[in-house]
Amino acid sequence: MNDPLERTIRMNALYDLYGPLLTDKQREYFEYYYSEDYSLSEIADLLGVSRNAVHDQLRIVSSHLEEFEEKLGLLKHKVLLASLAERIRRHDPADPELASIADQIDKTE
Repeated sequence: MNDPLERTIRMNALYDLYGPLLTDKQREYFEYYYSEDYSLSEIADLLGVSRNAVHDQLRIVSSHLEEFEEKLGLLKHKVLLASLAERIRRHDPADPELASIADQIDKTE
């Protein structure tokens, strides 16, 4: 994944699912970088570590998030459910039973 925006979106989606599995420190690095948009240098200054240490920690966090997804597949499942719900809605938008099924799928996400 070469597009930085796509990578950020993916990392945030993975973090939403797997963030609780990270350590407090890992969540702190992630949130400063991805949620609050701090630069590596700003995070380094804030935490009193080197810029390289921040880079390494973010690489480790990203790796953990991708490993969790590889093993558990929650994001893949969530995307599949959303796609199925959308297909059901498009099949017959006026059918209340189909709309109800699509809504139930959305609630399982």
